[in-house]
Amino acid sequence: MNTKVKGTILGIVSAVSYGTNPLGALYLYREGLNSSSVLFYRFLFAVIILAGIMLVQRQSFALTRKELKTLCTLGLLFAVSSLTFYTSFHYIDAGIAATMLFVYPIMVAVIMALFFKERISKVTLFSIALALSGIALLYRGGSGAGISTTGVVLVLVSALTYALYMVVVNQSAIVMSSIKLTFYVLLVCMVAIALQSGLGNGTQLQPLTTPRMWLFSLMLGLVPTVISLVTMTLAVHAIGSTPTAIMGALEPLTAVVIGVTLFGEAFTPRLGIGIVMILTAVLLIIASKSLPVHKAMTKLGHLLQAVPLHKH
Repeated sequence: MNTKVKGTILGIVSAVSYGTNPLGALYLYREGLNSSSVLFYRFLFAVIILAGIMLVQRQSFALTRKELKTLCTLGLLFAVSSLTFYTSFHYIDAGIAATMLFVYPIMVAVIMALFFKERISKVTLFSIALALSGIALLYRGGSGAGISTTGVVLVLVSALTYALYMVVVNQSAIVMSSIKLTFYVLLVCMVAIALQSGLGNGTQLQPLTTPRMWLFSLMLGLVPTVISLVTMTLAVHAIGSTPTAIMGALEPLTAVVIGVTLFGEAFTPRLGIGIVMILTAVLLIIASKSLPVHKAMTKLGHLLQAVPLHKH
């Protein structure tokens, strides 16, 4: 198998595995766990697995003060993004939530233009208009009835905080392996979720009391987190960051399929058109190498390429 084909397959595996987030989350909600508990156990298992990988690869756990500050910022942004995204599943269909979340590259482009004087091209403006039109179609719902405003706001906050996460990565001087960076980001996330759950308001951490809870919690930590990360790393090595990012369009499509087939979520031509419009807008942004979002993804790609890989 040549490198390009192998990289493409790995990119697809990465996107599809990340798109399984709703699968584990929705089943755990049915088991009675709240959003904070689901995320806490996802991060806990992922941190344990990533720590094991670092030990096997003999990577150093040491951090400088500057690196710690940056990683704490990234961890808090990712924690807010994850919590708002998972909470949105209580208000709107997971497939719609995953598609709306995918507008974050457009938000990156806008943030870079507003605060870092990056230019906004005609492609960016067209993509923004296309994405907003697609969101408007989703917002009306499949039957024409309005869907939850709370759910939509939660997803947009999630997309915004993830966009800020990418901007911080892009603007920082941090250089370390993807495994190490993700380990510390998720460790901060886990601590932040634990502290947030201590505030009460129905967010207290709940124990895993059934084999099904353990199974789906481990699945969330392994499949959409560790497996997605590792295959994305390998894909970036093989074909580069931009093609890998473009295949990320399979993430919301996977979530839509899971929601419709396993959880009976509605799917109509109106929703289909809205999803296609959003994905097209995002792919235009990612594919335009002159745009600021490409620079952010390239920086992430450089981090990914710093991972020490062992050939078998």
